[in-house]
Amino acid sequence: MIISSANDYREAAQRRLPPFLFHYIDGGAYAEYTLKRNVEDLSKIALRQRVLNDMSQLSLETQLFDETLSMPVALSPVGLTGMYARRGEVQAAVAADKKGIPFTLSTVSVCPIEEVAPAIQRPMWFQLYVLRDRGFMKNALERAKAAGCSTLVFTVDMPVPGARYRDAHSGMSGPNAAMRRYMQSCFHPHWAWNVGLLGRPHDLGNISKYLGKPTGLEDYIGWLGNNFDPSISWKDLEWIREFWDGPMVIKGILDPEDAKDAVRFGADGIVVSNHGGRQLDGVLSSARALPPIADAVKGDIKILADSGIRNGLDVVRMLALGADTCMLGRAFVYALGAAGGEGVANLLELIDKEMRVAMTLTGAKTIADITADCLVNLDKVLAE
Repeated sequence: MIISSANDYREAAQRRLPPFLFHYIDGGAYAEYTLKRNVEDLSKIALRQRVLNDMSQLSLETQLFDETLSMPVALSPVGLTGMYARRGEVQAAVAADKKGIPFTLSTVSVCPIEEVAPAIQRPMWFQLYVLRDRGFMKNALERAKAAGCSTLVFTVDMPVPGARYRDAHSGMSGPNAAMRRYMQSCFHPHWAWNVGLLGRPHDLGNISKYLGKPTGLEDYIGWLGNNFDPSISWKDLEWIREFWDGPMVIKGILDPEDAKDAVRFGADGIVVSNHGGRQLDGVLSSARALPPIADAVKGDIKILADSGIRNGLDVVRMLALGADTCMLGRAFVYALGAAGGEGVANLLELIDKEMRVAMTLTGAKTIADITADCLVNLDKVLAE
């Protein structure tokens, strides 16, 4: 099929992947209202078209945490990325590295830190949860530092797992899940051969390194479920702030008061995110949550945003709403599942071109020029 967008990659991934993997990345929590609003609310943001501004010197380059990014985009941490292509985290990291943007490795990746970090030139980012097993957290942080990871992304919106109905129906969880996954794989021979067989081991690499034994998909569900910590509070992050001497980003902020707390805590950045609609259904979309957060803390802390971003136009919209940089999750995993690292590389080029069109026709010559002045009737649009 012809690929021209992230939506095309989504369709291609649905054809190629076993249903349990496609629906795991495609689905959200409960009835998936927030999942839908993330995309719909962002698409409603109207841009202010300007012309005849000599855009021949347009630049997408930006600075973030003393790193130079070729464009204001980073790849989000996504669990089990290594199941979507053979050693998928490595393939996605290499694609991001070649493009000149950060790749963020998930705590629950298939490929461990020690496999991914040496495959790329620029420093990798690493994502961590607050878990009951503080020994694992300390071990993961030590290994991330040893591997040269530059930025820690701390996900704080998973003190309990979200209710993801699709997973029970798809075979990711629920009765006879292992048998259902096996049967689905038989009907997707390309994936079964390329990833199921040649992509082994299908460990949770970072957890296996810590436990000293192989871990699989059942362990992923069980171990995480047992280690979520509903008692999490800001004080639980203090020892990490003291231990980690690089930039620290708090991911999962939707409220201005929490953003102010992140500033007081001493975080270097926040990610305005509702976990892609995978945690609490019915909360604000990131597009709606971002402007009041930017009003509260812009300039005091770096603001990243994710959830609902599918193309370069969406990146420009998020920047105009107040973000400094955006993070891609689903979009790059669709591309990875459809076409491996080459798919991710192509998606990033598509986003680059889409951003250039949007910037040219809004008169924004640099990333710093993408402000609320690039938008039309912002208050009215967000109120609808």
